[in-house]
Amino acid sequence: MAHVNNEILWIFIGLFSFLLIASIIGLILSAIKGPTSTITNLNSRIKAWWVMCIISAIAISIGVIGSVILFALISWLALRELITLTPTHRGDHEALFWCFFVVLPIQYILVGIQWYSLMAIFIPVYAFLLITTRMALSGDTHHFLERMAKVQWSVMIAIYCLSYAPALLMLPIEGFEGRNINLLLFLMIVVQVSDVMQYVFGKLFGKHPIVPKLSPNKTIEGFVGGILSASLIGMMLWWATPFTWWAAFLLSLVITLAGFAGGLCMSAIKRDSGVKDFGTIIEGHGGMMDRMDSLCFAAPIFFHVLRYFYI
Repeated sequence: MAHVNNEILWIFIGLFSFLLIASIIGLILSAIKGPTSTITNLNSRIKAWWVMCIISAIAISIGVIGSVILFALISWLALRELITLTPTHRGDHEALFWCFFVVLPIQYILVGIQWYSLMAIFIPVYAFLLITTRMALSGDTHHFLERMAKVQWSVMIAIYCLSYAPALLMLPIEGFEGRNINLLLFLMIVVQVSDVMQYVFGKLFGKHPIVPKLSPNKTIEGFVGGILSASLIGMMLWWATPFTWWAAFLLSLVITLAGFAGGLCMSAIKRDSGVKDFGTIIEGHGGMMDRMDSLCFAAPIFFHVLRYFYI
């Protein structure tokens, strides 16, 4: 157990050291160049990262229960933001009640008790049919397919996909027993570092937007720089995982690409809804969904790659 604690401790020492250096650089830039929009945005992001890392450290120190509760709360907030963008009718309210107070708790209870076989199909099969049926029972057929699809999508992304992050704690990897919390940290660090570095490289060198009509700030230069730098960071963390250094690089590459796809799809939703952010809960980062968009796509892919190749 001491070995596990030492690994986690070193990871957090590295994280907080990085944040401390970033905070000092942000203060220096602000003093030299003044509070420009880019520098102000950067400093706001750094402050938000302090809060997020501290909350993550507290949850992880509690163990499996703390991690599951943390992600259940994140899912609840993310689902609320997605539903807020969805035009709902009075007849949808009971179905939404089931989403927030029945489907979400059951999904995370299944994760907590490590019942994989039911956790993997509960939402895509049973909740999918239940929510659809309850909305039909309201008798409101106006834009029924559109309303149903938006609610189903929100539940899949905010609850089902995000629940795969703490579900990493249930994977029985031989020779890695009791250390699965490292896998969750590995995933979160690589995905979030990719987001940050894509922003940094995009601001410094970005000239060619990948999808100009969708997100002009997502550039080829930012994409390449962010993906490669985050993959290298993941490779450097191989010692805290069951992977070899080259496998850690390849897995980091896979989840950063998945994370980029998640960010792109969420940007399309925001563009379609005419909003800049999903919410304002996190200063400098918008809403919870703005911060979890990459993780939504990366978590289930990372989980299943590990399940197929390491178990």
